Amino acid sequence: MNKKTIVFAIAVLLLAATALLSAMLGSIRVSFGGLVQGLIFGQNEQVDIIRDLRFPRIIVSMLTGAALAVSGVLLQAVIKNPLAEPGIIGISSGAGLVSITVVTLFPMLYFWSPLFSVLGGALACFLVYSLSWRVNLNPLRLILVGIAVNATFTGLGQSFNYRGSYAVTTVNQAVSSIFTMKIWDDVYILGLFGGIGLLLSLPLGGLCNMLAFQDETARNLGLRVEWSRLGISAVAVLLASVATAIGGLIMFVGLLVPHIGRALIGSNYKLLIPFSAVGGALLILAADTIGRTALAPAEIPASVIMAVIGGPFLIMMLKRSGKLSH
Repeated sequence: MNKKTIVFAIAVLLLAATALLSAMLGSIRVSFGGLVQGLIFGQNEQVDIIRDLRFPRIIVSMLTGAALAVSGVLLQAVIKNPLAEPGIIGISSGAGLVSITVVTLFPMLYFWSPLFSVLGGALACFLVYSLSWRVNLNPLRLILVGIAVNATFTGLGQSFNYRGSYAVTTVNQAVSSIFTMKIWDDVYILGLFGGIGLLLSLPLGGLCNMLAFQDETARNLGLRVEWSRLGISAVAVLLASVATAIGGLIMFVGLLVPHIGRALIGSNYKLLIPFSAVGGALLILAADTIGRTALAPAEIPASVIMAVIGGPFLIMMLKRSGKLSH
């Protein structure tokens, strides 16, 4: 096996091991044998509680991380900027704002909240692109516009804190990304919409590789550059939006994971996209598990852990590159 296969296999094994540890650790602790026996034969009250409460949390955190990481990879391919990330440029906050608004005003539409989140993410993406575009996309201008759009949508979302207790609960979950109350219905929703986005992303590796060339070169190779960018951006918005609608607002996943992936397996998007899915799932699951167990019974939101890690990482990337573009 070559190095890339070994790295990918290690990432998958680490994800499986982390998921197993996350299921075993917490306020209710079970051994590996007890967990397996309870899942197969039943008649174990502790394992029943783990299956009903902890398993949905584990699956939601993995799907959220995978969706955000792949969304970041796709946006970086479209914009040709390694700092592009749905949280930084405002897509996640736009999705979160619309999701909060719809669920607060129309709770019966909760199952469809990811679709409304996609509209919010698409709106944010359109604003960032349109306000950044002059002759072409300038990486510095795009990041600055994205930060402004992100701040605006985040502020509007937080204003719901003053609209009643139900809205406060909804906003707090969306902003802090605490996976405590996730249930199997959340798994089904995120699995459906997020699964569609992840499946759609896999065949896009070849298009992303071609977008790495200059636009004129890509056109000479037969690529319809504008339509390719539009399609890839749509999948990225879908992934970031549904992840935010169910998992909450988490930044820096789409920045950290692709950067680590490029260092380990290279810049071939055909490999980078599936690796980012695994790496994102591993990162958020690990962050949620640490946040849930480190100060038990208190919890540290996964978004807080990611902010503590991602902020210095972004500064390090800026210091090493010395610029905001390739």
